[in-house]
Amino acid sequence: MNGNDATMPNGTLVPVDAALTRVATGATWSEGPVWLPDLALLRWSDIPGDRILELDPATGRSRVHRTGVEFTNGRTLDRDGSVIQCSHGRRAVEREFDGAVSVLVDRWEGGRFNSPNDVVVASDGAIWFTDPPYGILQPDEGHPGEREYGASYVFRFDRVTGDVRPVVLDVEEPNGLAFSPDERLLYVSDTSAAMRTDGSGNHHITVRDVRLAGTCSDGRIFAVIEDGLSDGFRVDESGRLWTSAGAAVQVYAPTGELLLTVPVPERVGNLCFGGPDGTDLFIAASTSIYHLSTLTRDAVAVRSAA
Repeated sequence: MNGNDATMPNGTLVPVDAALTRVATGATWSEGPVWLPDLALLRWSDIPGDRILELDPATGRSRVHRTGVEFTNGRTLDRDGSVIQCSHGRRAVEREFDGAVSVLVDRWEGGRFNSPNDVVVASDGAIWFTDPPYGILQPDEGHPGEREYGASYVFRFDRVTGDVRPVVLDVEEPNGLAFSPDERLLYVSDTSAAMRTDGSGNHHITVRDVRLAGTCSDGRIFAVIEDGLSDGFRVDESGRLWTSAGAAVQVYAPTGELLLTVPVPERVGNLCFGGPDGTDLFIAASTSIYHLSTLTRDAVAVRSAA
């Protein structure tokens, strides 16, 4: 497994003997993986299957967690261990705790969101999420609908004050997002090329400065995904960005330099770090989940332990 234009030797990002292995299959389109440390399970979405799945890596067994879930997509852990997730069908951001699901936010200025796609929780507890139109345009990933506020933004929701506001307005169709380890930078992908057949649209990751008031500067292009889309990604403890890129995972340095390409047998939707020490990479790719051992951990896990 060699890097593509890599300047870092094998053994820096992944062990020299690392092997990509398929650890679960049977989904329709896998997305939204998150590691549940209290349960030692991986949870992910089968969006067209309208169900949430779980994998126990210790036994290799997967199971259905819930069905009829209104087309959930991306998810993340909240600070109390509950799961914050995006629902295409409900056009909302939800919280699941002890098996109970509640809607946290589903509209801005009277209009419903399009179809919240990916989500992160900042260290101050605010929820940031992307809102492209895929769930209202693709019948197998939601329900047909209209853009009620007329655009696609990244929003910030303050659960203490109830304030919800757009914080990124310059991305055509925002998809994946993640903070840098110090939360001074926000990465947002633009995947407006996803549903176009004429070669138009965007397939890049942008980065912007995060200000103290919970706002952002204008974005600048961080990396262009030449083959595929940056559907979902994570930032590790050293500030490197691990992203989906067609039938591969690519790793970028904080400078935007491509460090490593990991071929995957199926098209990748998203990924996350997890496992007993946080160094296992779980890749949600089309029908399956793949595993790769790494030598790093998620930046979120490091912040949470601080």
